Formats: sequence, C-alpha cells, structure tokens
Amino acid sequence: MWRKSGKAPDYRFTLANERTFLAWIRTALAFLAAAVGIDQLAPNIAPTLYREILVLVLSVFSAILAFYAYRRWAANEKAMRHEAELPYTRTLAVISVVMIAVIIFVVYLMLYYRT
Repeated sequence: MWRKSGKAPDYRFTLANERTFLAWIRTALAFLAAAVGIDQLAPNIAPTLYREILVLVLSVFSAILAFYAYRRWAANEKAMRHEAELPYTRTLAVISVVMIAVIIFVVYLMLYYRT
C-alpha cells in the first residue's frame, strides 16, 4: 500500500495537504449547494427542463470535484513520500470554465425567462 511506502513527510506538509483537500471538498459542496438552491428556491428562474439541466450539471460537477479532491490528495501524498515533484493540475482552469458557463447560462435565464 502506498501509505506505507517511502518516507513519512513532515507533518506540516501532510496537514497542509489535508487543508487543500478540504478546500476542494468545500468547493464541491458549494456547487452542490448552488444546485439545491436553484432547484428548491428558484423554481421560476426558467422552464423546468432548463432548470433541471442546470441542477444536474452542477450536481454532477460537484461529485466529480469531490472524487478529484481525493485523487489529488493521494497523488500529493505519494509524491511527498517519495520526495518527488508535486503533480501539476489543470483542474483550476476547468472549474473556472464551468463557473463562467454556469454564470452565462443563469444570466441568460434571468434575462429571457423571468416570470
């Protein structure tokens, strides 16, 4: 098992890695909260189909992000145990693109489908 391999990293780095993991989890929870909020608190924001698509996209993205958080934590932990470079992530760009797309879609819905 990889948790027993290599050399145990300095506890400060392990704790920093855990804090980063928790930050990713908070981001995933924020996407999920947005999905629940749109579904429960904004039923008139758009036709049902559009609202359900938006809620589904936010919910699925939240689940993917939570899974990715664990994978990233594990990859960083492995790298620290073997004194290797930490892996680079492009996920921040993906999150930004998804957020921009969701914002544009919500603005479009608010401007053209208000009831």
